[in-house]
Amino acid sequence: MTFWDSFSSALRAIRANKLRSALTMLGVVIGVGSVIAMVGIGEGTKKKSLQELEIMGSNRISVVPNWRRGRGHSATANQSTLRLEDVEAIKREVPLVKNITGIVRRGATVKFGANNHRTNANGAHPSIQEIENAKKMHSGEWYTYEDEELMNKKAVLGWLVYEELFGGTQNALGAIIKINNQNFEVVGVVDYKGGSGWMNPDDQVYVPLKTAQYRLTGQKDRFSYITMQATSSELLPIVQSDVEAVLGKTRKSATGEELFRVFNQAESLEAIQTQSKLLSYLLAGIASVSLLVGGIGIMNIMLVSVTERTKEIGLRKALGATGSSILSQFLLESIVMCIMGGLIGIILGGAATRFVANMFKVPPVINSSAVMLAFGFATIVGLFFGIYPAVRASRLQPIDALRYE
Repeated sequence: MTFWDSFSSALRAIRANKLRSALTMLGVVIGVGSVIAMVGIGEGTKKKSLQELEIMGSNRISVVPNWRRGRGHSATANQSTLRLEDVEAIKREVPLVKNITGIVRRGATVKFGANNHRTNANGAHPSIQEIENAKKMHSGEWYTYEDEELMNKKAVLGWLVYEELFGGTQNALGAIIKINNQNFEVVGVVDYKGGSGWMNPDDQVYVPLKTAQYRLTGQKDRFSYITMQATSSELLPIVQSDVEAVLGKTRKSATGEELFRVFNQAESLEAIQTQSKLLSYLLAGIASVSLLVGGIGIMNIMLVSVTERTKEIGLRKALGATGSSILSQFLLESIVMCIMGGLIGIILGGAATRFVANMFKVPPVINSSAVMLAFGFATIVGLFFGIYPAVRASRLQPIDALRYE
């Protein structure tokens, strides 16, 4: 009996019990589809996180006060506040910093006419457009260093704020808006960037730093945080180390604890990649359990099939069929069911990935490695769980099989 004869016989056996074969394959379909969907959603989440990190600005390093260590001690808390001299020291002693600004941030209600929106008001140097990758403008331009020196009340709106106040179509340039009940002139609108969450770059209002310090927040001699841009992403760890060394000279508590924390994009990127990889492995592992359950179901059905076809096996052996041909027929039947289930699972897994990705607004990613792994695993499952029933069928003695009732 040739391979193709065994293969044709396996297909006929599957077609003869369509419902049972379909239910048997269901575990494999669910397993393969789940692996593909789970890994795809994990990769999509990772891709979205990386995109959001990129739109927040390239080669960024941020310094924030370490309030936890300074809590409860007025002198220490005051020392932990970042100040202008910190920015100047970094400018002077860390030549690998390309742009730097202190930030004064405060929650603010922004109004125009009958429309109002709750957002973040950020006082920053004009260099913030470079640091936060906000050079592409929908309309207008950024305020200037002259505006900052004169403490002019000018504002640049993020796209979401512009949509909330002006509907996304009305010309905002030259309009007078109120930020915490103070009048500001809109001089620019940053183009849509597509962020999300509390730090959504589209949901921000930017004003000159001194204007925010002296006219908006009253926070004249301190910053909420400091942000800067390194000359190259490869140099981020070096720049971070240099910044920590500079601030460590003045921003330490009496016990020697650093009263600041420094973050860089490379750390965030590495954390995202590590978490996404672990999540993908975890989800794929959970989904793979379905494949094992499906394999057990296949072995169970194949054992039932051997029992049902005992007389057929005995008759074929009596007519000269070898044990290897019987084994190959039943083994192929098991493998074919897993392959068919795997192909259906790939189709359903791709559809599920797109559906869930659209629901959670993440990019749908069909990982070719996950597809190959899931399909290969399904084939191995069919081979592994089909071996015992096939061997059992091949070892039946013709006389015993023909006597079987």
